[in-house]
Amino acid sequence: MIEANEPVEDLLRDLAPQILAALARQYGQLDACEDATQEALLAALTQWPNDGVPNQPRAWLRTVARRSLVDHWRSESARRQREVRAAGAERVFPAADDEPADGDDTLTLLFMCCHPALSSTAQVALTLRAVGGLTTKEIAGAFLVPEATMAKRITRAKQAIAQSGATFELPPAQELAARQEVVLSVLYLIFNEGYTASSGAQLHRVDLTSEAIRLARLVRRLLPADGEVAGLLALMLLTDARRAARTTADGSLVPLEEQDRSRWDSVAIQEGLALLAETLGRFPVGQYQLQAAVAAVHDEAATAGATDWPQISALYDTLERIAPGPMVTLSRAVALSNVHGPRAGLALLGTLDADDLAARSHRFDAVRAHLLEQAGDSRRARDLYLRAAKATASLPEQRYLQLRASRLAHDQR
Repeated sequence: MIEANEPVEDLLRDLAPQILAALARQYGQLDACEDATQEALLAALTQWPNDGVPNQPRAWLRTVARRSLVDHWRSESARRQREVRAAGAERVFPAADDEPADGDDTLTLLFMCCHPALSSTAQVALTLRAVGGLTTKEIAGAFLVPEATMAKRITRAKQAIAQSGATFELPPAQELAARQEVVLSVLYLIFNEGYTASSGAQLHRVDLTSEAIRLARLVRRLLPADGEVAGLLALMLLTDARRAARTTADGSLVPLEEQDRSRWDSVAIQEGLALLAETLGRFPVGQYQLQAAVAAVHDEAATAGATDWPQISALYDTLERIAPGPMVTLSRAVALSNVHGPRAGLALLGTLDADDLAARSHRFDAVRAHLLEQAGDSRRARDLYLRAAKATASLPEQRYLQLRASRLAHDQR
């Protein structure tokens, strides 16, 4: 038996994508395989706490899930045809004592969830469901939609994969790089939504950041020679290390320059720095490695005043050359303002005035307000703080921006 102090729920969360991936490879039909996997997980939650965890928990789960799948097929009208198919698959199914390593299967499952036939929202939702092991209710909470709505989205995503004719295998070599980029992008989106929730009463969604880091570790383990995979994991670790200092006891937002750095997670920082040191210079530089390098500069500074802003500015200059976008320009403007003053940052922000994404995001108004405040234009800064507060659905961000505006109003009296 496995040691009794190992939490059953954590073990099942780790094993769930492996079981689903193994079934999908042998039987196809992702939807039916997921139902069977859930049946096996439910059986484990019912039996293991009383009977103990089997010596080969993965084999136990696969056997129960396989039986559930075959029983389901036998109950359908196309009984004979499906029994033939199930029997054929069962004959090549390995014995419990001779299981193949299914790390590649889990990676294949992750790539399938990030199929290009799906929208980015569907990719994230399906990844959290199939690979992350989150319930539909948990995913609905992350997206702030009703559970029934999310269930329909996930169902449509599975149908879209089936209709695309995708098979359960890694993309061909000519598509692998492009598909891998999508996988990393999905994990990055999951992490960012968890680190600064787009709406709701909490600044953080720890369940999402933890899941993104866990999945990034999985991809890193399966693709150890990829610089961008290592860069993304390093970025997540170096960023999440500051989480405890980002809010006060009542949940109020604390900006980076005001954070108590003694509360940063030194273990996560050291792991992130080590990953980055192993990666930079060995692989072609990419956007996640560069963002991780920026995070490292922040984390290595003993105080906000000791931050090497010229180095950060140079890193963002490079990042904009290889992965341009309005959010990169926004970050460049902040770095530039810390090197050459707020007016320089404002001038760079002005290049985004016609950008649709910038117009829709409250972050651009918030940064512009901050730079205007530094430049001494309190009235315009206050107006933009208030406009940014109205544009965000995050209550901690709203309160922070409103507080900045109220302080400026008080100073103007």
